[in-house]
Amino acid sequence: MKITVEFSGGAELLFNNKKSHDVDLPDKDTNWTIANLLLWIKDNLLQERPELFLQDNSVRPGILVLVNDTDWELLGCLDYKIEPRDKIIFISTLHGG
Repeated sequence: MKITVEFSGGAELLFNNKKSHDVDLPDKDTNWTIANLLLWIKDNLLQERPELFLQDNSVRPGILVLVNDTDWELLGCLDYKIEPRDKIIFISTLHGG
């Protein structure tokens, strides 16, 4: 299943400074959910410091997740069933100072 995953607001620094990733998720017997996707991202895209992106099987507080420009909280968060051609964006709202 082909989807697009994007990182911004500084989150892209954890992914070799690449903002957009065209991803072809492998076929599996069950539906892909964002929970599954986060594990896949950790194993396949994340380059460094996973603790800055993930916490307790979810994204860290301060990372906004959008699915097709809609807040994932309106779609079921980790349980959202990913559809072909979905665009999933992770935006860090945390800034150093």
